[in-house]
Amino acid sequence: MAIREFIAKINFIEQCRSYGTPLWQCPQFLFLMMGLVIIISVLFSFVLGERYIDDPQITVLFILILTGILLSISFIITRSFERMAEASRLKSEFISIVSHQLRSPLTNLKWGLDFLISEGKDRTEQEKGYFNLLRANVNRMHELVNDLLTVSRVEQGSFPYQQKEFAFEELVKSVMTEFQSSVLASNIEMKVEKHGSPKLFNDPSLVRHVLANLVDNAIRYAWKEPNGSSPREPRRNRITIRYQTKNSHLRCDIEDNGVGIPVEDQKFIFQKFFRASNAVRRQTEGSGLGLFIVKSLVEKAGGEIGFESIENEGSTFWFTLPLKGQKQANK
Repeated sequence: MAIREFIAKINFIEQCRSYGTPLWQCPQFLFLMMGLVIIISVLFSFVLGERYIDDPQITVLFILILTGILLSISFIITRSFERMAEASRLKSEFISIVSHQLRSPLTNLKWGLDFLISEGKDRTEQEKGYFNLLRANVNRMHELVNDLLTVSRVEQGSFPYQQKEFAFEELVKSVMTEFQSSVLASNIEMKVEKHGSPKLFNDPSLVRHVLANLVDNAIRYAWKEPNGSSPREPRRNRITIRYQTKNSHLRCDIEDNGVGIPVEDQKFIFQKFFRASNAVRRQTEGSGLGLFIVKSLVEKAGGEIGFESIENEGSTFWFTLPLKGQKQANK
């Protein structure tokens, strides 16, 4: 039993998987690297001692002191990283458990409200308003729980990923249909500019999640006239989905003329729970998790993501994906 535990401890690859951290952030891997640094430092010190110190006992003493100091430093650093990794793992597990527990009652509550609203033909306008307010808040809570659950799966590396061939054009049409009512309600002009009809070998649900999240952001952060602004012709909001193939990759741009992102906020835009200052001032709904999820999923699918934005003029978010999928591209 003790031998198995010892083998499990030195198997730093399995330890890294349990923490849900990349190899270069894993405490056991860092300890191994520190061990190599100590060995190199000891050998280098021995060579210097042999050359510049006549008394071999002083050389040995110097090497022992140096080794002790380096071992202590490496142990402290590794333990600190281990505590951080363990705290991150526990946090992800807690979010996953809580999200699962909240999802079912919220779904039941949503179904109950939808039933009451559909059956309430004789209710007053005030009562209908209260029910619609409840439904809107339940939808917001349901969206937040889903985002938290997705973040937990991404961080733990358990997000499902199943590759198959699909037409990107059909996926774009599906996303546009999903947001058609929101686009009409917000008076937004949405169009597609395509160059070719690319087919991808990837996970269609993952790619759809990415595209839908970026389109939802473009709609959510569309330009709205500030309160108290001077009367003028209102700005017509536009969203353009543009895609083409280049060098065995698909590139898709989602361009809008919305509120944009302030320069000082742009370096934080893909961080968890971060929201740009102008979005907060305008009291736009959002959890600050969407772009973190999108970036994680694009990278999981073997692609890249970036953006260009000017405050009060608009933003263009782009992502690339390999046409043949991550596994095939690596061969």
